[in-house]
Amino acid sequence: MNKTTQLSPLRNTTKLEDSASLATEQAKHFGIDTDSDFGQALVSLATTLYTANHHTHDLWAITLDGLNDLDRNDRIAWFNAKRFLSFQLAKILDNLQNPMRATYKSIATKNGHFAAKGAYPIFDNVAAIFSAAPVITRTATYLFACTEWVEDAFNGREPLHEIYSRLLNPTSIALANHIVDIEAGDMADQYLAWNFNSGMAAIDGLLSHLLGREDIVLASRNIYGGSYQLLQDWYRKSSNLDVAIEWVDGYDAANFAKAMDATAEKYADRIKAGRKIYIYLESPCNPHGFVLDVAGISRAAHERDWNIMVDTTVGTPFLHPVLKRTDPMERPDFVIHSYTKELAGSGSTTAGVIIGRNEDMFIPKGDSVTCKTPSGKQREVSWSNTLFWNVYYIKGAFLDADKAFEVLNGMKTFELRVLQKAINTLSLARIFSLHPDINVSCPALPESPNYPLMQSQMRLGLPASLFTIDMEGKADRQPIDQSSFKQFFDMLEPAIGMQVSLGQTNTVALCPAMTTHSELSSAALADAGIKPTTLRIAVGLEDPRAFIAHMQRAAEMTIDAAHPGFSDLFPSADKIDDIYRKTYLDVQQRFVEHLPNYATLIQ
Repeated sequence: MNKTTQLSPLRNTTKLEDSASLATEQAKHFGIDTDSDFGQALVSLATTLYTANHHTHDLWAITLDGLNDLDRNDRIAWFNAKRFLSFQLAKILDNLQNPMRATYKSIATKNGHFAAKGAYPIFDNVAAIFSAAPVITRTATYLFACTEWVEDAFNGREPLHEIYSRLLNPTSIALANHIVDIEAGDMADQYLAWNFNSGMAAIDGLLSHLLGREDIVLASRNIYGGSYQLLQDWYRKSSNLDVAIEWVDGYDAANFAKAMDATAEKYADRIKAGRKIYIYLESPCNPHGFVLDVAGISRAAHERDWNIMVDTTVGTPFLHPVLKRTDPMERPDFVIHSYTKELAGSGSTTAGVIIGRNEDMFIPKGDSVTCKTPSGKQREVSWSNTLFWNVYYIKGAFLDADKAFEVLNGMKTFELRVLQKAINTLSLARIFSLHPDINVSCPALPESPNYPLMQSQMRLGLPASLFTIDMEGKADRQPIDQSSFKQFFDMLEPAIGMQVSLGQTNTVALCPAMTTHSELSSAALADAGIKPTTLRIAVGLEDPRAFIAHMQRAAEMTIDAAHPGFSDLFPSADKIDDIYRKTYLDVQQRFVEHLPNYATLIQ
């Protein structure tokens, strides 16, 4: 947009260029006599604003060009100088509105039904700009400036006008920008996010954006049951999109690369007809918490110019920062989070998000951009092929302001919560692994085949707060009978929450075969390593020893009757205390040593 005419109510049709002429044209457009005292003052102010807008763009350009070369002192100075300018502009707006209120009253309050109009929103919103937390913008619609600005808004060229709250809402935009900063770090300027009303809505939004009829999805075996059902029972159905679904066992890049080649060969006819292959991963995966080589699998996908989607809800950007890889070949094209879990943290709201590269997420209507794929090839992206116009603009599962605000509040503490949960997860997994009749599936244990990947992919080599145990027996040990197990599980409240979901402040446990993965067939459950007595533990913030103590007591009342001595096989009290103490100190020390030193912070 032309910065000279950007502020004009006739920005798309005016032939004028200089500030004074534009200001005079603006006054006449609104029926103002420019020779009157009011007209002369208005034109003078408007001229100043047009000139100021030029200088604002100059500051923008200088900041973008020079920021990387500034030392820390200059960055602080630049930030605070521009921050104060924001207050000055707001104060001008506040000064402008006081007499404006009087004019409004002289027009509107004569109406006998004036109260029905409600408060005029502009008057009291200026101070909200400087609220210490993002404001909950609880509105369905917005006020518009003028006709041509509205036209630009509907073409995606005027971000100040957010049209309709199910599309864009200031509170939701604040959250979207925040998650991009957290997820992508120094590369945040390359990414955009769109928020949805749930994690499943985000997954469906992304799949419906990418997948066409008879496309192919290569998916990791261990994914959330709802995601499995969406792919297997909706997208695969011939009366819907007849998408071919192929499941991959294993977690490393070599395994997936082999599956990619086999899938391309199997569906050669579809590919020849123009269909595409997409990769869908979940890491760490549900329910076992196993970690995939996202970087390696992304590289393998991009070597074939395929798109890759990753749900990293369980890992969070703190433990599994997949978009912070330096090499774009190792970054997935799209990242999905269910805010419902660790990010919001309280279990009191549902929300989801999709993060992708700018050009894949939004381009103004009618435009196209030429950019590079992760492998360096040039490609052209049309506005109609971006997620905003293709899906977000026309579907209705968008995040409202109240939920966005709740997630933003939760995210303030998510790193501290995730770190404590990693300590608790390690402690529980280590304690359970010492019981001869409990099988633990947790990548935090060195004997786990997933341990090397977890160490290389996860920050500090720490696990996500999700793992499974079962009591199906070992080579020389008998399994716990199903009746005793169910009785035992029913006795675990109140030490745990017998409920679905994960990522809450309290520990939650459930049997995936009965709940989150009940949509899977018996064969699919077996392929996913989910057994009748598999217990998924989503670890909370409580002292893990209290959870162990309650489990041991519950086992005394239930399992011991059919399997004498089961409860006595837990480690001794001193051993449990020792494991927890050492784990706590080890993780905290790793975290502290990983933080930047003071010399780095003051640079």
